[in-house]
Amino acid sequence: MNTKAFTTSLILAALAVMMVLSYISSRETELISEYGDSTPVVVAKEDIKELEVIDDRKVQLKNIPKSFQMPGHFKSVEELYNTIAAVPIKAGEQITAPRVTYPGAQSGLSRQISIGKRALSIQVTEGQSVSRLLKPGDRVDVLALVDYAAGKKEKLKVKTVLQDVLILSTGLYVTNSIPLVNVQGQNDSRQIKLNSYTNFNTITLELTPFEVQNMVFMMSAGNGIYLSLRNNDDKNIERIKATRLFDVLGEDAAEAKTYFAEQAAQTDRKGAGGGR
Repeated sequence: MNTKAFTTSLILAALAVMMVLSYISSRETELISEYGDSTPVVVAKEDIKELEVIDDRKVQLKNIPKSFQMPGHFKSVEELYNTIAAVPIKAGEQITAPRVTYPGAQSGLSRQISIGKRALSIQVTEGQSVSRLLKPGDRVDVLALVDYAAGKKEKLKVKTVLQDVLILSTGLYVTNSIPLVNVQGQNDSRQIKLNSYTNFNTITLELTPFEVQNMVFMMSAGNGIYLSLRNNDDKNIERIKATRLFDVLGEDAAEAKTYFAEQAAQTDRKGAGGGR
């Protein structure tokens, strides 16, 4: 083995490494001089939708030169707890103050109501709301029990009065998981999962102004409102006639009609006798 040649190779390799390190150091000094020291900023870890709650699952810290920092940037993830994206934010983009807001009037329910529509809340029980498995963004049909004959069962009707109605909120929780109330603490916005959130007694629907009037009438003068969940992609509006007792009885309807006819005849006879 040629010791001299080996030693010479080691010396040349060391000189090459030193030259590379010196070049890197000089370039780093030049870059720092030109762009500034690297400091942390908060960037989006994934695409964030408009009106989506921001938490540490969606953002991360990234070191970048000072000159690349956007105005209004955030230096820590904690500064963004309980904020809401005011605009869509792409993965890798810096989170800045103009792009976020806090739960309130500008981020609440009113922004999610379509132009020309209205929001109306109705009280529901478990039986009226598909066992409270409904969630914001679902679409439902609205059924009502109509009693226009003072409780006579043969005159009662169940009518599908509205179809393909959007649910804006269940209780205090609206589409895109935004709480209508101020959240407290860094983890509160993550504790409610809308897919399993069933602690509500009201449903808010998006309706036309005329439909709102109809719903108010049915709630004040009717005998119950029921919601029927439908597939969000099903936009068919069916022609559905009202259901009466005789429709439910089917082939036994004749027997029921005979019974009610006899009851009516007896009532007429009693009335005629009382008149004499």
